[in-house]
Amino acid sequence: MTTPRAKYAGVLSILEYNRRYYVVSLCAMLAIAALLWSGQLPQTVEAALIAAAVLPAFWTLSSLVASWYIYDHVGVTRWNWLPPILSFPPRQWLNIHAGLDESTPALAQFFPGSEFTVLDIYDPEEMTEPSIARARQLHPSAQPAAIAKLNALPLPDGARDTLFLLFAAHEIRQPARRAQFFVEAARVLAGSGQLLLVEHLRDWKNFAAFGPGFLHFYPRHEWLRVAHAAGLAVVREDRVTPFVRSFLIGKVAAAPTSAEQRAASGASQDSHSANPPARRISTPSAASNP
Repeated sequence: MTTPRAKYAGVLSILEYNRRYYVVSLCAMLAIAALLWSGQLPQTVEAALIAAAVLPAFWTLSSLVASWYIYDHVGVTRWNWLPPILSFPPRQWLNIHAGLDESTPALAQFFPGSEFTVLDIYDPEEMTEPSIARARQLHPSAQPAAIAKLNALPLPDGARDTLFLLFAAHEIRQPARRAQFFVEAARVLAGSGQLLLVEHLRDWKNFAAFGPGFLHFYPRHEWLRVAHAAGLAVVREDRVTPFVRSFLIGKVAAAPTSAEQRAASGASQDSHSANPPARRISTPSAASNP
């Protein structure tokens, strides 16, 4: 069971992390309201000011409502939905964050007795968004984490059976650096391992909720691109909420060499000659959520 959070902890955190945006929006709306209240403006100017105020006012309110829904009502960052979508319970897992770690304590509770490592990939020169810097200051991680470079994670090849990227990978703003990071993540992931990526997407739902702020997220095809380039493939995809998507990702099996194919073919022929044909039993395939 995860540690209970305050009733409005999620939406209040969003207000704290993005304080400048909300203060500027509020001041702009108050200034427009004062100008309209004065009654000294031509009707065309009043109409233009009203039109200019409607969208910022809507997105200011809708972003807070959406944040409350995602983080407080549904409780995405309580992570209770996470264990059932994994292929197997992790035994040796890695949690990578960008300086704001809201998941390691919950993951440690979900998987008692497992071995885990926490890495912090925050780089102030690459991750220049004021919100992530403010989040680090306001909520320093209680769980110790090793500082890591995007292209040089301090773990040997295939060292972890599970890797968690929970609202962290979008902080890597350069496409080439994202691709490098996923190659490195694939390197430390075991051959039969699983990588769980959780992100908002740059889609119409997040645009409706967060306005221009949705540009901080990346479209679905970008995550598929960097996964494919790293030799990874999505094995399961879930809508955690209308605004948040999870991708369970695994390694793509390498194609066998011609020598391996000949050896496998010979072994198959020997097996058929030595054993009677086995009865084939059909089993339903597992369906993944779109």
